[in-house]
Parts: sequence; structure tokens; C-alpha cells
Amino acid sequence: MARAQVQRAASVGVAEHGNSAVLVTVAPGGEFLDRRRIDLTQGLPTHPYHHEGSWAVGRYLNSAWARPISLTDAVALVERVRESAARGAREGLAALVAAVPVPIAGIAIRACPGLPPTTEERITDTRASNVADSVMYREALATAAAARGWSVHWYDRGHVFRDAAMALGVEDVSVFLHAMGRSIGPPWQAKQKLAAAAAIAALKDSNR
Repeated sequence: MARAQVQRAASVGVAEHGNSAVLVTVAPGGEFLDRRRIDLTQGLPTHPYHHEGSWAVGRYLNSAWARPISLTDAVALVERVRESAARGAREGLAALVAAVPVPIAGIAIRACPGLPPTTEERITDTRASNVADSVMYREALATAAAARGWSVHWYDRGHVFRDAAMALGVEDVSVFLHAMGRSIGPPWQAKQKLAAAAAIAALKDSNR
């Protein structure tokens, strides 16, 4: 990407929720460009680690929605969901690129905790199974973005609003985000604000 293009490049912030994600795209300076929600999978269980995986190893079997499933089948299900999420991420980012009038240089995604290396280990480890689904969806978006040549920025949710304020050179980014929300209308809730703050915080690195 030429230097002039990089200086005008936009940044995408992501706030994931289950198998969907809110994406907010901003231009240098923090100007709003796009807001959308994408579903990464269709017609498949949304939490195969936490639900089907847990049932396979005997957790939560007293829940009303639990059903019998083997560990082998749970592992296979996770892989099907992973492949679907990868496809959904590629398609979602392609649609975003087609709609935004300037190049995109980076994406900001919530940082992932460390997990055991294999699907089976992530299922059998109770702590890992609680977060592995979300990590899978975040990683799908990161891989799709990297394939487009975008920089991937992993943000800390506890610091991202402070980092966005620093990127804009203001003390409190909430005023800026409030004005952005008023200008574009609803929905402008916590997820949209988080995604916007992440995109703004990533601008400095994306356009360096």
C-alpha cells in the first residue's frame, strides 16, 4: 500500500458477541465510516466448546437443553463451526471492504487468553471451554483480516477507551463517542461504543 494510501487508511474495531460481531469502521481522525453486525456462522451450534463439548465430558448434564454427544463428535462439531466461522469472517470483511470508500489498514480485536493447544484439551479443561468459543470467533476474524494484509491489533478491554482518548489527543473519549452516536443514530449501545473505541485506538498503529 502506497504511503499516501496508508495515511488515509481506515481502521475497524470489533466487539464480538457469541457467533456475531459488531464492526465499526473509522477514518483517520476518528470520523465514522461504517457500522454493521455480522454473523460468522449459520445453522450450526454457536458454542460448541461450552455446550456440546461440556456435555461430552459430563458437565452441565442436568441442564434442560443438554443432550448426549461423544467427545469425538464434539471435536468434529468444533471443527465444522471453526470452518464456518472462517468462511463467515472472510465474507463479512469482503462486504465491509465493498461498502467503505477508503482503504482499510487494520482491525482491532479483543485480546485472547492463552488456551491449551488442541480442541480436545480445550473441551476437557473447564476454564478453557468457557472462553474457547469466543476465542475461535476472534481468531477467525484475525485470520481473515491478516489475509487481506491488514494489521491485527489485540486490545485490552480495560484500557481501550483510555487508548482511544490518547489517539485522539483528548482527556475523555466518551464525549467524542456520544457525539458520534448522536450523529448516526441507533443502535449505539455498549458494543458499538466499544468497537468504535477499539478502531480509534488502533488508528495510530494502523497508519504509522
